[in-house]
This record gives sequence, C-alpha cells and structure tokens, in this order.
Amino acid sequence: MEDGLFRRWAGAYPASTTDQPKPISMPHLLAAISPHGFGHLAQCAPVLNGLRRRWPDLRLTLRSPAPRALLESRIEPPFELMAAADDFGMVQEDALSADLAASITAYIELHRHWPQRVATVATELAAVAPDLVLADVPYLTLAAAQTIGVPSVAMCCLNWVDILAPLTVEVPAMAAPLEQMRAAYAGADLFLRTAPAMPMSWLPNARTIGPVMAVGRQRRAELAARCGLAPAEQIVVVALGGVPTRPPLERWPHFPGVRLLVPEAWQARHPATLPLERVGFSFSDLIASSDLVLTKPGYGTFTEAAGSGVPVLWVDRGDWPEQPSLVQWLAHHGRGEGISRAQFATGDFGAPLSRLLAAGRHPAVAPSGVEQAVEQLVRLGTCP
Repeated sequence: MEDGLFRRWAGAYPASTTDQPKPISMPHLLAAISPHGFGHLAQCAPVLNGLRRRWPDLRLTLRSPAPRALLESRIEPPFELMAAADDFGMVQEDALSADLAASITAYIELHRHWPQRVATVATELAAVAPDLVLADVPYLTLAAAQTIGVPSVAMCCLNWVDILAPLTVEVPAMAAPLEQMRAAYAGADLFLRTAPAMPMSWLPNARTIGPVMAVGRQRRAELAARCGLAPAEQIVVVALGGVPTRPPLERWPHFPGVRLLVPEAWQARHPATLPLERVGFSFSDLIASSDLVLTKPGYGTFTEAAGSGVPVLWVDRGDWPEQPSLVQWLAHHGRGEGISRAQFATGDFGAPLSRLLAAGRHPAVAPSGVEQAVEQLVRLGTCP
C-alpha cells in the first residue's frame, strides 16, 4: 500500500492499464533548523535522511544560516538552502552560560513587529511552495506556515517557551512574546517530543517519540592507530557543542593513561591533547570509537554517546531548564557523572573520570525515534 504522503503529494497512477503513468512529482519538505548550537542539526538530520531513504527523489529545502559544508556533514544531499535564521534560541556568553539580559532584549525586539515578521517569512515560504514544514524548533517558521495553510510539524526535545518562561517570570515585557510563541507551537499539526524531552504538558499537539540521533561506527582500533595510542591508553573526546568555548586546558593535570581529543581551534598545549579534526572521523564515529565523552548536557552529544554505549562526564550548566531532563534520562539509559564548572576549569575531575573509564561501556540505546518520526510525518499525509 502506498504511503500516505506519497498518495497526497505525488498523485496516483491512472486507473486504466492502457494509459501511460503520469509523471510523479515527489513531495517538497522544508526543514527550518535552529542555529543555537549543533544539537538541533544533529537531531533533525537522522529524520531527514530517513525520509530521503523512503523517497530518494524527495525535494528538500533547508532553512538555516549554517554553512552548507556543515549541513552536508550531517544531511545527505541534494538539498536547496535558504540562508535564513528564524530563531536564535538564547544569546550565549559561552557554551555553559546564557546571557539572559541580552536574550530578553533580543526577544522583545523580535516580537515588537511580530505580525510583520510572520508575514515576511510566510511570503518567503510561499515563494518556494513546500508541501510540509518541519521546524526544529523555530516557532516563527511554524507561525508563517500556519498563515499560508501549509501543514507544519515541530520536532525537538525542547521549545523556547519552556526555556524562557522559568527564567523570565519577573519580566512583564516577556508576557506577550511568550503567548505568541505558545500559539505558534500549539498551532502546528504536531509537536514531536524527542526523548529525552522537557515535559511540555501545556502543548495540545505533543506526541512523545524515542531518542533521535545518529549512531556512529565503532572504529576503536583505527582510532587508536591514528592517534598513536599505547595499548592501555584510553581516548576522551572533549566537546562542548557549537558555541565556541575553550577551557583552560593548560591548568589541567595529566590524567595517566588518557589522551584528550579536543578541537584544533583550541591550539591546546596540554601534553595529552590531540586535535580531533586530524583523526578524519565524523563526529558520530569519533564518539562511537572513544572511551568517554567530556561535554555539557546537550541533546546531540548525550544521545549519540548513549547510542554507542559510551559514558559521559558532564559539566553543570546551572539553571539551564533543559538540564534535568537530559541528566535524568542519562542516569536511566546510559552512564554518566556530573562535575562543577570549577572542577572543569581546574581539571579537578580525575576521580569521576577514572570511575567512568573503569566502568566502561554500557548497553547501547537504540535510536527508536528516527523511524517513529518518519512514520508520523508519513501519517500526517493521510489526513484529508
């Protein structure tokens, strides 16, 4: 039986067997991806790749300010690119701290002329004529799609209402923007909550699915050879996501038997460090082939590590509202320990690092949400 979206968007063959089949026009999906870090891209990509496997000729338009090379490192081409940012998430001081005052100012300004902004994006969407809009998780794109009557789906572990609301309870000027955000999210045909997700109990259209992540190939022996590891040495990937932040590595002690893979841009002078880009692995393969990941609580790295059974040493993000959901999920489905920012700054985390490395890998978590998301998108097309 044909898929719902295929029937709805591609049309059907003529009933008469004597007629030649009509040319099939494959569906056109527009995916808007938040530029707040790398997690939204890492979350969205497996679903888009899954849809592409269903329909190799799927027309895909990405709406994102990210460089094409970065997008192609996760999302299988071909795709069209609209270089636009429909949200910014939060203004960050660094990977661990948001600048709340600057974020509030930016949101108030964004919503000052909200109807006009929605109308502008709606015009841009109408010009490319998508059949469906998927947003991870810009609410402006969702509001614009609703304006022109295009079906829309939000998919994410968070939404900006639930990030901002607990941080801005004493800011009256945020009341109207938050209501406009709520209306945009609630007005989508569906909001797919990717586990581990924030509760989002106020959303009438929420549907929970499993974890959505890419699972890399385990290439441990190859990684050891490329890094020149001694037989007993272990590899720790140090990755803080898409917001550039360099820890004071030179203050860290030497961890016996441990090599640290860090971004080349850090120009680290710690004797145990190696530039991770020189290994030549995708980030997912790098995580899958390592012995531990040192990171902040973030959806992409937490789930990709759990998907490969790799333990996580995480750095506390303070009052970041998403952190409890991620940490609780990791405690039940993976293996991890948290450290303070002070410990991260000084390198005083040798004890938890040693415990996690000694415990080793855990049973891998399946990326069950990928196929669930694909099926939900397909099912949406069966609606009249």
